Amino acid sequence: MTEFVSEPTVTELIICTTCRPAGVSRDVPAAGEALLEAVQVATWDLDATQQARIRVRGLACMSGCARACTVALQAAGKYTYYFGDLVADEVTAAQVLACAQLHADSADGNLLRKERPERLRSGILARLPPLGLATS
Repeated sequence: MTEFVSEPTVTELIICTTCRPAGVSRDVPAAGEALLEAVQVATWDLDATQQARIRVRGLACMSGCARACTVALQAAGKYTYYFGDLVADEVTAAQVLACAQLHADSADGNLLRKERPERLRSGILARLPPLGLATS
């Protein structure tokens, strides 16, 4: 009998590329774009297994304008998280990737507040259940 071994799910880390904190001119580069670039650079420090489990992409406008910068974590069969009020710097980039790794390693995507990196313990905009999850 052949045993079925499922492939680990890939966590998609989506970063809003048009995010700007309130009052910041559209003439300056978007903080969201800067955060995406910082995350892409930070992925170089991941090993091959970690890189295979996290897919990073930018998306123009995630409708979190009042809470810029925003990122989302999603994967098939797992909770989706949407965070805002992030700072576009190297520390946040590293913590966003660490949180994506926690999401990828979690069976259901559930991220306990106390286990998330510091900058992702607040600023949560949404936690959505996986499609088809029975709720009570």
